[in-house]
Amino acid sequence: MSKDRYISMISLGCSKNLVDTECMTTILMKDGYKMTDDITKADCVIVNTCGFIESAKKEAIDTILEVASYKKPHGKLSYIVAAGCLSQRYPEEIKKSLPEVDAVIGTAHYQDISKVVGSLFDKDKSDWMSYMGKPGSLEHMRTERVITTKSYAWLKIAEGCSNGCAFCAIPGIRGKYISRPMEDILEEAEYIASMGYKEIILAAQDTTNYGIDLYKKKCLAELLSKLGKIDGIESIRIMYAYINGITDELVREIATNPKVLHYLDIPVQHGDDEILKKMRRRDTVSSITKTLDKLRKEIPDIVIRSTVMVGFPGEKKAQFDNLLKNLQVWKFQCLGCFIYSPEENTLGYNMHPRVRKDVSERRYAQVMELQQEISLRYNEQRIGKIYKVTIDSISDDGIFYMGRSYMEAPEIDPVIYVVSTNRPLQIGEVVTVKIVECTPYELTGVTEDEFAE
Repeated sequence: MSKDRYISMISLGCSKNLVDTECMTTILMKDGYKMTDDITKADCVIVNTCGFIESAKKEAIDTILEVASYKKPHGKLSYIVAAGCLSQRYPEEIKKSLPEVDAVIGTAHYQDISKVVGSLFDKDKSDWMSYMGKPGSLEHMRTERVITTKSYAWLKIAEGCSNGCAFCAIPGIRGKYISRPMEDILEEAEYIASMGYKEIILAAQDTTNYGIDLYKKKCLAELLSKLGKIDGIESIRIMYAYINGITDELVREIATNPKVLHYLDIPVQHGDDEILKKMRRRDTVSSITKTLDKLRKEIPDIVIRSTVMVGFPGEKKAQFDNLLKNLQVWKFQCLGCFIYSPEENTLGYNMHPRVRKDVSERRYAQVMELQQEISLRYNEQRIGKIYKVTIDSISDDGIFYMGRSYMEAPEIDPVIYVVSTNRPLQIGEVVTVKIVECTPYELTGVTEDEFAE
């Protein structure tokens, strides 16, 4: 019966969620279901939700309601399944407030997705179904999974988080930190390489904590060394690193392993010691500065991106000013900023005094204005320089190719718009590009054929 059923998957939120979506897709296809990106042709839609902060919850709910407009009798769609983080946090609320949803499946039950879908189709009118459990599971991970990205592949090395930051709901949603066995990761990387992908991007809530639970020590450097020996993998990018996990061994591995890109994503969250302590971060301004200085000394061409948060309870003007001052010192090439969102079942939820919304929004604007200046200065220094650029897509107007050098991670960093009039370029192709123009968030370059003329 499953061979006649079409399933559509929608993945919201982070890259880790995308990997979970790809694993569910793999399970469904193995069990005979057909996948479609066209909701109008789908018999069932699975929305893998994010529920990390308020804006993510709203996006998930809005997406579910939009999908519901395709349900019978208005369309072909029979069932909607809400999976992932929002379902893990609020299963009863979804049942009560979103009757459009026919089943929920939490983060510990991704491996049961085929069973959920099958149960829905086994009945003409299914009762509400809830697959929930204590978060924290690697059972759904599949070595040979469907990969939906085109020029790179995410490689998830761990699940959950044990850091316990005061603002973060992830431990309650995803459970404690669980490292994947190294042999499983290496086997998956071999499969990714066999599929023709040359760039892998490591993902976890904290990649630098890899191995601490399984091998009783931080093993990211060892993992990078072994990944670097896999034929076909040419680039390894590290995301979601933590300052306190950047060991001397890791710095040496990044500096000396030719396949590890000189790029690190390190969310520091703030630039004031008192706020960092209230956030239950393990870093201080001094430790952040020391580590950044070491990275830039040992790896002069390294690119460091970060994220910070404004409006955390108790953040005073002087503490915010310290954040601005230290951002000017740290000078991240790229920076994301978030306004604090009070989340149930976190330590920060009951902290006071709260920062007024208008004050938080003003501080957010100040951070981004400062970062625009920093990013623009970095980008201006790149004009005239030559980079190897991976082509990811074509711009909507069809004029430019869009790509990345080692200095940009997909989706979050500036895009390089590439001009190539002499020949068409292929998605995934690596070309030599000279940067000719820039803004804080975009760069424009021409291919080697163009600037050689």
